[in-house]
Amino acid sequence: MSEPMKSQSPKDIFIIGAKCIGQYGGYETFLDKLTKEHENDESIKYHIVTKANGDGSMDETKLSSVSYINKNEDGSVYSFIYHNAEVVKLKVPQVGAAQAIIYDVNAIKWCLGYIKDHNISDAVIYVLACRIGPFFASLVKKAHKLGAKVYVNPDGHEWKRAKWSGTVRKYWKESERLMVKSADLLVCDSVNIEKYIKEEYSSFDPKTTYIAYGADLKRSVLSDDDPKFTNWLSDHGLAVNSYYMCCGRFVPENSFEIMIREFMRSHSKRDFAIITTKNDSLLEELENKLHWRSDPRIKFVGTVYDSELLKKIRENAYGNFHGHTVGGTNPSLLEALGATELNLLIDVGFNREVAKDSAMYWGAAEGELASVIDEADSMSEDLRAEYGSKAKERIRSAYSWAFIGSEYRELWLR
Repeated sequence: MSEPMKSQSPKDIFIIGAKCIGQYGGYETFLDKLTKEHENDESIKYHIVTKANGDGSMDETKLSSVSYINKNEDGSVYSFIYHNAEVVKLKVPQVGAAQAIIYDVNAIKWCLGYIKDHNISDAVIYVLACRIGPFFASLVKKAHKLGAKVYVNPDGHEWKRAKWSGTVRKYWKESERLMVKSADLLVCDSVNIEKYIKEEYSSFDPKTTYIAYGADLKRSVLSDDDPKFTNWLSDHGLAVNSYYMCCGRFVPENSFEIMIREFMRSHSKRDFAIITTKNDSLLEELENKLHWRSDPRIKFVGTVYDSELLKKIRENAYGNFHGHTVGGTNPSLLEALGATELNLLIDVGFNREVAKDSAMYWGAAEGELASVIDEADSMSEDLRAEYGSKAKERIRSAYSWAFIGSEYRELWLR
C-alpha cells in the first residue's frame, strides 16, 4: 500500500462513470482497489458518484467498513464513507440505455455543484468511459471556469459491444470522438487503447497517458478446509483441481457461447464452473443454440462477491478461461494471472499485451478452443507450474496495485 502522505489541503478527485464500487465490473473493481491504496493518504480526497437505483446500482451492504454520512428523507442512503472516500448515490431515471448518459451528465453536474459550494479551485473530475460526448464540451467549459480539470478514461471500444443496436453503436463512437476532443487528458489503461486514441484522433492531437489496472499476488486468507470454500465446492459438485472456470459479466462480447460450445466439444473430464451475473435471455439463447443443459460438466454457479472466496476458487481451479473481447486491461484477467496456474485467453491484442507468454491462446473458430482444452488437460504439472510462475511474475513486474496507486497519485498531484 502507498505510504501515507500529509498535506494541509488535500487534492479533491471526483470520479464518475462506475455504477458502484467493489462489485463486478472493471471500473467497480478499480475504484475499490484505488481507494484502498490511498485510504491513509492525506494528500488526496476522493468523491465517487455512483447509481442509487437500477441495474448494477450501489449496494453498500456488500462492503465492509462503511460509515454513513447522511440519508434521504425516505431513509435511503445518500452518501457514505468507504476507504476514506466519499461515495454518493444518485437516483437515475430508468429509461433503458439512455440512463447511463443521464447518470454521467447528472454526476458531473453534482461534482460541479460541490466544487462551487466548497470553493475548490484545483479539482480533477475523472470520467470513466465515453458516453456523454454531445454534452461534454459545455460541461468541461463549466469545470474550467471553476478551476477544475476533466480527465477521461476512454475504456475499450464501447461502440463494439454486441448488446447495442447499430444506431446506439454510432452514438457511442461519436460520443468517444467528442470526448477525446474536449478532455484535458485521456488516461488509457492499455497500450493498445492509447495507440488507438492517438491514431484515430490524430487531428485533435490528444494528450494521453498510460496507467494500467492492477492486481495483487497475496494468497487467499481462506484455508483449504475453510467451510466457506468447501461448502461452495460441495454446493456446486466441484472438487479442487478438477474444474475450469471463468468469471465476468454474462454478456455476448465475453465469449460465453464460444467457451461453452468448445468445452462441450472437448474431451475433458473436468467441470466448467461459470461465475457470472444473471441474464436469463442470454442463458436461454445459449440453451437453444448449444443445449448446454445436457452436458453435466457445464455449471452456472452464480456470482461470488466475496473477494477472498473468489481468490480461493481461482487458486484451486485447474485452469481459467478469459473470453473478454472488448476493453483494455481487464481486472478479472489480472486477478486470474495472479491466482490461477493455467490461463486460456481469447487471442486479442489487449490480452496478449497483458499476459504475453504466460498463457495459452485461442480463437473463435470451431474446434480451436476444444483443441486447446484437450492440450491443457494432458499438460504436465511442470509445464502448468511454469505458466503459473510466468503469470505471477507478469503481475509482479507490471500490475501491482502499489505501483498503479503510485502512478495515479503522481497524476493527481502533479
